[in-house]
Amino acid sequence: MTGGYSLRHRGRTSKGLREPVLQTDPLTPSNGNDGPGNHHPVLGFNLCELTSFVSVVKLLCRPTDSASLGVTRFMFGLLMVIDIPQERGMGVADVRWGDPSTCHFPLFDWLRPLPLVWMYVVYLVMLLGAIGIMLGLLYRLSCVMFLVTYWYVFLLDKTSWNNHSYLYGLIALILLLCDANRCWSLDGWLRPQIRHCHVPLWNYTLLRSQVFLVYFIAGLKKLDMDWISGYSMQYLSSKWVFDPFRLFLTDDQIDLYIVHICGLMLDMFIGFFLFFDKTRPVALFFGSSFHFMNSQLFNIGMFSYTMLATLPLFCYPDWPRRVLQLLPLPGGPTTRQELQPNSHCVYVKELVKSSKQIDKPQSVSSSPQVVPPTAATFHHKLFSCVTLFYLSTQVFLPYSHCITKGYNTWTDGLYGYSWDMMVHSWKTQHVRLTYMDLDTGEQGYLDPYAWVPGKSSRWSSHADMVKQYMTCIADRLVEYNITNVELYIDVWRSLNDRFQQRVFNPNIDLLRAPWGPFSKVSFAFPLLVDLSDWRQKLSEIQAELHSSSNYTDVVFVADFPGLTLENYIQPDLGNTSITLLKGEVIVEIVDRKRNYTLTEGQQLQLPADAFHNVHTVSSEPSCYMYIFINTTKELFIHKLEEYRHAINASINGTDTTGELMKQFDGDPYLQHYRDHLAGEGITKKEKTLWQIATHFFNHRYKKFTRSFLFVQAAIKSIVFGESFEDFRESLYSFEVNQKHLEESVPEPHTTDTPP
Repeated sequence: MTGGYSLRHRGRTSKGLREPVLQTDPLTPSNGNDGPGNHHPVLGFNLCELTSFVSVVKLLCRPTDSASLGVTRFMFGLLMVIDIPQERGMGVADVRWGDPSTCHFPLFDWLRPLPLVWMYVVYLVMLLGAIGIMLGLLYRLSCVMFLVTYWYVFLLDKTSWNNHSYLYGLIALILLLCDANRCWSLDGWLRPQIRHCHVPLWNYTLLRSQVFLVYFIAGLKKLDMDWISGYSMQYLSSKWVFDPFRLFLTDDQIDLYIVHICGLMLDMFIGFFLFFDKTRPVALFFGSSFHFMNSQLFNIGMFSYTMLATLPLFCYPDWPRRVLQLLPLPGGPTTRQELQPNSHCVYVKELVKSSKQIDKPQSVSSSPQVVPPTAATFHHKLFSCVTLFYLSTQVFLPYSHCITKGYNTWTDGLYGYSWDMMVHSWKTQHVRLTYMDLDTGEQGYLDPYAWVPGKSSRWSSHADMVKQYMTCIADRLVEYNITNVELYIDVWRSLNDRFQQRVFNPNIDLLRAPWGPFSKVSFAFPLLVDLSDWRQKLSEIQAELHSSSNYTDVVFVADFPGLTLENYIQPDLGNTSITLLKGEVIVEIVDRKRNYTLTEGQQLQLPADAFHNVHTVSSEPSCYMYIFINTTKELFIHKLEEYRHAINASINGTDTTGELMKQFDGDPYLQHYRDHLAGEGITKKEKTLWQIATHFFNHRYKKFTRSFLFVQAAIKSIVFGESFEDFRESLYSFEVNQKHLEESVPEPHTTDTPP
């Protein structure tokens, strides 16, 4: 470089002099050697650099190679481009935001979705921002475009929150602060003065620390007894990725030791292992394996690939140059490419002077010299404080639930920013929504999912969202001339294989119940943690019942004193009983107008196609179980076997008179028997790897195409006034026809017998 200061990587000048190295990093030695095999402090910095604010600022603003940061920027932008039409919802925005009667669950009640055509503009801006981040084009503007639109869509709907969606927003915020366009970006190509510049160390500190906190706090959250005991994520062992472990472990052992215990250990320690040279290869191997398995186990979009893309951040910042040096690229090895100074860094004065002396004879240009700063300015101190404040916030937020009490129900806070991934597993048994018209006295039931986009049930677990939903429903009922109403909800859920129990008090009008973000929820019932020890016994009971009959199911229920469960037994469940496990209840058979008192161990047969009420009269919570036997299915299978026997007898000649077949004359299920037996001889052809891959990419191609068609129609509607609704109707008609066409094509199959 001429006309300025040349801050090069390690190498030799034409005179054989070793060039000074001003590139340093916590993972790069500060004594002039930048190789991984050279001696350097274990922590990557000296403890004396933490003794004062000025020394901390100099440490955070050390000049560092921008190569790894440039790769991370590109990969994050690319993954977000893929993510936006899928998990961000651009491909289904018409379903998510197109119905004005739908209830949404924003973090702030004043936040509202825009009209659908403008929501597509929001997604388009987000997509353009992601492309700009990926290419490093108009980098700051692209970050702002992506960041503002991303957080807007994110905050609009708490039911879609999860940890990785929150993480994407944080990474985008960090990239906005960083100089991630200083390497391998179109901005650098257009503006040579920023091409291949150093970046301050805090750019890497923010990203590395954020990734470390994701792992480490997730590990701390997994110290919960439910996780350690193996109740959080059961039955994952059935997935194909665990096939190698089945050679020496049972499914239950895989669930406990591989999923839970190994998952805990990995989250707790991988961040530390990534930091040190000796352990980093081990961490990279297990981290990569972990994220690959997650990509196959869960439908979590680009999360696994994003975490894979962040793993190299913990390597030496010049690792991309080292990799490219091994390739026969024109122009020579990139590791010897000059790194320009960056005013956002603080350089060592002696090294700058040394570099100036070496470069002075080469300076033939009259362009002004760029003097690297050697003392911390206000800018350096400001961004050092921003770095420390951001990291402090990220440490505090996952444990801030003692302040935001209104968002606590059975679990602390809203799901999404606490890094408690997969710790809680929910099973919903029943949600009943009741309204009372105070003007007419009319009482009735409402479909609890009638106004929820996608029929999501997450809202029923959180008090704040239930409160929002009740307010929204009251507004919707005005359209039905119900203006003075009370709303009650009865939600039965199980957390991590506990008893099914109520989440909220069904006797409180939630429309008028008080709620505040910093006040304890008054209408939520506590989780019955005292009954957690029952889970082993419940599992044994369930296993015993399932082993005795294929038509038996069991539901374990716990209820609070003074409350009543109103239940209805379906006609198919002709053999249903209730058994009391703990406490005391009165079972009221409504049609018979009879009451039965049950104490521990007693059982009562319940009539099918009838209502009954279970009143908890003990001073402690009652525990009981329903045992259901599907008699309709059991009878069908029995008759099917008789029909099979009659067919075989007719074929082999043992039923010469046809008496066995005559008994099925007039049987309403005769055609079902025939269809079932015909289906037994047909086996679906197993799809090839090519077919699976083709289906995978076709599905995503259709989602991308659908997204861009809607964006195009939205822009035409805004700019040229074309009817957006006409486009929607025509596209829906086309999609329905396509679906019918695909369903009409027979699926390849093989038969056990010749045609």
